[in-house]
Formats: sequence, C-alpha cells, structure tokens
Amino acid sequence: MPLVVVTPPRRGPRGGRGPPPSCPYSRASPSQCYRDLALVSRDGMNIVLNKINQILMEKYLKLQDTCRTQLVWLVRELVKGGVLGADGVCMTFMKQIAGGDVTAKNIWLAESVLDVLTEQREWVLKSSLLVAMAVYTYLRLIVDHHGTAQLQALRQKEFMECLMIGRDLVRLLQNVARIPEFELLWKDIIHNPQALSPQFTGILQLLQSRTSRKFLACRLTPDMETKLLFMTSRVRFGQQKRYQDWFQRQYLSTPDSQSLRCDLIRYICGVVHPSNEVLSSDVLPRWAIIGWLLTTCTSNVAASNAKLALFYDWLFFSPDKDSIMNIEPAILVMHHSMKPHPAITATLLDFMCRIIPNFYPPLEGHVRQGVFSSLNHIVEKRVLAHLAPLFDNPKLDKELRAMLREKFPEFCGSPSPPVGVKIEEPVSMEMDNHMSDKDESCYDNAEAAFSDDEEDLNSKGKKREFRFHPIKETVVEEPVDITPYLDQLDESLRDKVLQLQKGSDTEAQCEVMQEIVDQVLEEDFDSEQLSVLASCLQELFKAHFRGEVLPEEVTEESLEESVGKPLYLIFRNLCQMQEDNSSFSLLLDLLSELYQKQPKIGYHLLYYLRASKAAAGKMNLYESFAQATQLGDLHTCLMMDMKACQEDDVRLLCHLTPSIYTEFPDETLRSGELLNMIVAVIDSAQLQELVCHVMMGNLVMFRKDSVLNILIQSLDWETFEQYCAWQLFLAHNIPLETIIPILQHLKYKEHPEALSCLLLQLRREKPSEEMVKMVLSRPCHPDDQFTTSILRHWCMKHDELLAEHIKSLLIKNNSLPRKRQSLRSSSSKLAQLTLEQILEHLDNLRLNLTNTKQNFFSQTPILQALQHVQASCDEAHKMKFSDLFSLAEEYEDSSSKPPKSRRKAAVPSPRSRKGTAQPNAEEESGSSSASEEEDTKPKPTKRKRKGSSAVGSDSD
Repeated sequence: MPLVVVTPPRRGPRGGRGPPPSCPYSRASPSQCYRDLALVSRDGMNIVLNKINQILMEKYLKLQDTCRTQLVWLVRELVKGGVLGADGVCMTFMKQIAGGDVTAKNIWLAESVLDVLTEQREWVLKSSLLVAMAVYTYLRLIVDHHGTAQLQALRQKEFMECLMIGRDLVRLLQNVARIPEFELLWKDIIHNPQALSPQFTGILQLLQSRTSRKFLACRLTPDMETKLLFMTSRVRFGQQKRYQDWFQRQYLSTPDSQSLRCDLIRYICGVVHPSNEVLSSDVLPRWAIIGWLLTTCTSNVAASNAKLALFYDWLFFSPDKDSIMNIEPAILVMHHSMKPHPAITATLLDFMCRIIPNFYPPLEGHVRQGVFSSLNHIVEKRVLAHLAPLFDNPKLDKELRAMLREKFPEFCGSPSPPVGVKIEEPVSMEMDNHMSDKDESCYDNAEAAFSDDEEDLNSKGKKREFRFHPIKETVVEEPVDITPYLDQLDESLRDKVLQLQKGSDTEAQCEVMQEIVDQVLEEDFDSEQLSVLASCLQELFKAHFRGEVLPEEVTEESLEESVGKPLYLIFRNLCQMQEDNSSFSLLLDLLSELYQKQPKIGYHLLYYLRASKAAAGKMNLYESFAQATQLGDLHTCLMMDMKACQEDDVRLLCHLTPSIYTEFPDETLRSGELLNMIVAVIDSAQLQELVCHVMMGNLVMFRKDSVLNILIQSLDWETFEQYCAWQLFLAHNIPLETIIPILQHLKYKEHPEALSCLLLQLRREKPSEEMVKMVLSRPCHPDDQFTTSILRHWCMKHDELLAEHIKSLLIKNNSLPRKRQSLRSSSSKLAQLTLEQILEHLDNLRLNLTNTKQNFFSQTPILQALQHVQASCDEAHKMKFSDLFSLAEEYEDSSSKPPKSRRKAAVPSPRSRKGTAQPNAEEESGSSSASEEEDTKPKPTKRKRKGSSAVGSDSD
C-alpha cells in the first residue's frame, strides 16, 4: 500500500482550526484519508500505533513543526475513534513534554495534549493508568507555568482539568502516592478523605505507598533518559565532565530549568538501580551525578525541592517493602562531599534534621521513624560502617553537630578505637572510589564525550587509575585520640608517645621513634605493653597507610627518601639485628601486633625490604615476620599482603613483583592466585614492563613443573587477564611441549583466548609427535577450525615430518582394541585420541586442501598408513571415509596394478583427486621392511572383504 501523506487541520493563531494556506486538500481530505486507513486496517491500527510510538520516542526532536502538528491531529482522531492502545500513545506524547521548559514549542505540546484529554474526558476515565499519568504530569507542569498571561491561562486550564479528573477518580490517584507536587487536592485529602473514596483512609495511606517507577520516568523526555542511563552505565568515574557540560547546556542552562533537577534526582534514586556488576566496576556512581546536580542549583527554592526529592524516600521508609537503593544516594552524597564540598554535606544534614518536624507536623512521629529506619538500614547493610564520623565531624559547625546529637544520639557514638572493623561486602551497594587526595572535586575531574563521540573515551589527557572497592571507614583528617591507650603505658613510654603525637617534623618524629624502639629493646621492658603501643602507633600513623607508597618518579634517591617514615624505623632496626637475638623476636612481636591492627603493614615491610639500601639482601626477614604473625604461614601471609597491595596501589604491586617471585619461588611459582591478582589490575604498559623484566632475566613467573596447572586455572579468568597470562608465559623460554596437554581442556566456545594464543605459538614450532597427537585429539566440530588450521599450516611448512607423525599415530591407534567412544559426549572427562578422531581430522584437512596445489596426501607415508587402516577397519568406517581411503586405493593400483575388474570393486564415488603423485619403485624400496610387510600382508584379506562387501559391484 503506498504511503499517503495527509496534511491535517492546523491550529490558527487564535486557536481556530483550518487547513494550512498551501494545503492542496479540502477540509474533508484528512478525515477521508483517516477513514480509508481505518477501513484497510486489519490489526486494529496496531502497526500505526507502533510506528507513532517509535517516531515519538526516537525521532520527535528531529521533526519539523508541520509534522508535529500532524501527529497531534492523528492522535486526536485515534482517541475519538476509541482505538485500543491510543492511551499508550497519549502517555508517550506526555513524556515528550519537558519539565522546566517554557519555550513556545513545549508549551504548544503541553496545551495540545491537554486539549485532547479535555475533549475526550470520558474516554480518558476508562484508563486508570492514563488518568494517573495525566494528573501526575500536569500537576508537575503547573509549577513551571507562571509569569506571562498565556502561561497563567494554561496553568488555570491544567488546574481545572486535574481537579475534575481527580475528584471523579481519586481512588485511582492512590497509585500516584509520594509525589512532592501533590498539593492541589491537599485540602480534601487531609480533611475529608472518606468523601473522596470509601477505601481512602487519609494522607498517611498515600505517603506510605511506594511510587511506581513509571511515574518517575514519565517526567523525563526519552532523550534525557537515554543520556542519564548512558552516564550511569557507560561513563567511567572521572571522565564525566564533558557529559555533564553537554547535559547542562541542553537542559539545565535556563532559569526555568531549575525545577527539572528534582525530576532528575527522583529518577536517579527511584529508577536507576545498577546491577552488582556495574556497582563493582569503575562506572560513574549515582551519588556523583546527584552531587553535581546539587552544585548547579542557583535558586533557593530549587535547592530545597532538590533536597526534598533526594530525601523523599527516607520520610516513610520501611525496610520490608522499600529498597536500600532508593536511600543510598543521599548518604553517599553526604559521605563523599565531606572533604571536597563540606557545605553540601552540611546543608543536607541540616535539611534532614529540619524536615522531620516541618514536612507535615501531624505525622512528625512517622517521619522521624522513617528517617531513623533509613539510617539504621544503611548501617546494617554496610553502606557506611558507622555514622559517627559523618554526624560528629569537626568540619561541621557546632550548632549542626548539636542538632544531630539531639536528633540522632544513637548514631553519634564513637566506635571503640582498638578494634578494627572488618567491612563486609555490601549487597547491591554503590562502590567507593579511592581517589587521590589531590582531587578537588568529586564530580568533575576529567574529559568525556556525549553525542556523536560517545565511544571516544580516554583520547586525551593523562591516564588515571580509578579502582572501586566496598565502602570502608570514612577517612577524615581530625585529631587522633589515643587517650584510652596512654593510661595503660609506663610513664616514660607514655611521654615519648605524646612527643611523637605532637611532633610535626618527620625528622623529629624519627628521633622519637628510635627512642621508643630502644626502650622496647631494653631488658626490663614489659612485653604486655606491646599491644597497647601498637594501637598507639597505628592511630598516630594512619596517614602512612593512605595514598600511594611508591614515588611518582622511581630513582634511588626517591626510593630512599620514601622509606624515611618514622614507622619504618622498626623495619630498619630489624634489618640490623641477628635473627637469633632476643631483641629480634621482640620487634617481630611488635610488628605482629601492628599487623593485627593494620594489615597494610605487611606490604609496607615488603616495600621497605625492596627499596631500602639498608635492607639489601634481607628479603628473607619477611619470612620470619610471616611466621611471627597469627597466620604463621609464609604463603598465606604473602597472598594476603599482595592482595591488600593490589587493592591499594597497582604500581607498587608491579614494583614488588620481581623481588617477590625471585625471593619466594616456592610460594609464587606454583600460585595461580598471585598471578591472577597481578593480571587482574595491570594495564598494557605495566604488562609490557613485566615482559621486559622476564626477557632481561630479572623475573621468572613460570617453571616447567607448575606452568601447565597455572594455565589451566587461568581458563576461568577474564579475557584480558588470560591474554596477559599467555603473554607472560610466551616471554619465558619454556618448551611448548610442556603445556601442549592443555589442549585436552580447551573447548572452542568457552576458551577462545587460550586457543588463539596457542594456535599462534604452534605455527612457529616444528611439529613433534606429541604435538600432533594432542592436536588430533580435539573433538571434531564444524565450527572448531583449530585442528584443521594448524595441520594446514604444518602441511605447507613441514609436510614430510607431519606425514611421518600421522602415519605413526594411525598405525598405533589402528592396532589398539576399538571401543566405540564418542568423543563428543559430555560424560568423557578428557579427549582421548582414537582412530576415528584422526580420520575425521584428516578428512577435514583433505577437503581444505582440495583447491590448492599442496600434495600432502600423495606422500608415501600417508598413503601407506591409509592403506594399512583400510585393510583392517570395518565397513562403517570404509563408507564414512570412502573419499579418504580412495587415495590409498589409487596408490595400491599404481604399485601392484591389479585387474580393472578388481579396481571397480572399490568403494564407489570417490571424489576427484588433483595432483596425487604415483609412488615409484625406488620410493617403495626406500621404506623399511617392517612397513612393507605391514602393507603387503593384509592385501589378500582386504580384497576378500571387498568381494563380500555389501556395497554393490559390477564385477561381483
């Protein structure tokens, strides 16, 4: 059916209707065309509705004004005709009405859709979802429509329409609960709820109902929604500035757009719930976007509405039916803004306190309980370990801290300092980003792109490492309180600890620290004080364990300077002692106590032993340290310390790798766990650096007795991790035959990384019999081209050697008892080489070489082997591989020249064999006597079987 373009009546300048001046149709033409369309439709206009929805969702912004007018007219006709599904088109149209936009086009669209709903009110009331969506949409738009006379008139029309629909169908409006703009029907809802609906008990019923995501999403245009979803799923944290700038220019640049921010925040909190995979990645977190939106609020009213939108789900929160993801962004915005934007945290905490009595005074108790339940649930789910560092932070003013202590005394208590809280991994929680202290802002740190160049990331600027981990204890710079420990120390030791606390100069602190170490090494020192002293040191030197340890530029001078920290004096004294000395054991006990309270001390010790000149050749001290800890095991301690290093500082992990593998080969060279830690976090530059270390002899990461097991473990790793592992393996001089048995574990769909790396390496090798055996032992599958591709390559480069190996394998497997094993069955543990397996691969190779000049199958060893197999195999194999065996028949014909009638008795329909060479007498005499016997003895038997074959023959 040809497409007919219909020009509908256009709205005149005063609202009158009439055809456009240039319209060639009469006034009846549009209606006639619509009538014809309805008559020819056999699916209830379903295709038309789908196409309209597609245009509205994907192309509306690109439509010209005439086309938009035509769409509105067509939707009006669909509604008039009561077409099933027209309500969905109306809702899509309403979604295109942007909030915070009072431009002429947006106002025209809002008024046009409102006219359709007003004209067909009875039809609208039949769809409960459309009623709810219409009321929600226009109650929200009323906020923007003020100022000019035209906007005031539209505002009044919207108000009356919402009021009429709302009074007639208020029971349906219970689906639209918890909407910040729901104030127009406030009076009836509060004072006379039963008059509106017998089932309606009052405002509390509405406020305790969860808002459907449909309504939160309907106030964002499709383009806004697409861009927000892109930012929360594809943009890396730190690269969002260009995206935010684009979004702000497009939607948030006008004064009227201030009201749009609350729509965006409600959408992010209530609709955007990332998966655990996204949460654990470096994708831009929700709290960062919300923090940016809060910083762009220039109006006090808009700022208040934005904060209400952020905390709205807190007010009547119930852990049984509400999601932690709805309340999590607010607490994380406050947590992460404390350092770069303390004013934002302060205003949000102040708002949270003041909203309790002021939101709705008669329900103050319910609001207080909702906020308390939210905070309690946040602590239970380990979004934050505890709230005291947030609520009682020195950066907050005294009045606010006093208000917080008054409102939430349960969450203001300080945790006990000696016990380190072990943070459990949160369930569906946002991940913390350990950014450098140099960062000035949580929200805009790097470049990005948004429209056509969305995929062009990281094209400019310096690379930065962003790693995400579960939220840990809040890091705030505040005075350290070690008073509970000081009372337990001897007087002389207490004075030195106080000097250490007051000292601000590193050199002075080092001198005091040396005095403390000397006192610990005295004969009359009470060893029971080691634990208390370790607690003091751990609190005083928290800053030692934050940030990067390795200098930005690694030189001998910078390394020596980096190990000049006061706490490292314990390491230096340890290096200067003999291991059989009692003082040595005492310092190890002190380090063990420190390790229990601060596990990072382990990899700091490794770094000191690697970097300090005073510790040259003393790496074995780490083994003594590991045995002195509560773990008591070198391997366990080393793995835990390297894991902690991996989470905190990847550069340091790469720096330590050569010395770790060199000094502890028994613990590292057999550990797939350690290799996975390394390849899971390194980038391409760090991989290249490690490969260079291997090739220069500074690093050995694999050895023959364990490499196969490690590579098999790597098959479950991520793609880049596997490629890194293979690159590091190939940098070593380990014969490929050592790991060739891994082929038995590789499946073409599940292990493409290992197969591609192994294939590229095999093509550089001369085939050995073991290699050929493992290659041929792979199951045959039409989509698995591994075996055929490597055999074809060897045919081109090493045809004679490959032929001899295949002959040997064919004869060996032909002499074995045949157990018809299905190599493709899932029950078989590993692929076993069988005669059928070899023949299938050879047949695939024959087909692949058909159109080439390669004469691999004309070689004497191959033909002799096929002849040998054909003489003893059963009829099923002869039928299945008839074309392959026909090559041996030709070889037999040319050597013994039997009668033609006998040659006709061979298996019928052989395929053409181009370029097959005829072996001469010299070639036969050159073969061994044993193989001649094997080739000649079975011939009579073979011919006898042919005579009795079930296959038809003219001679028979």
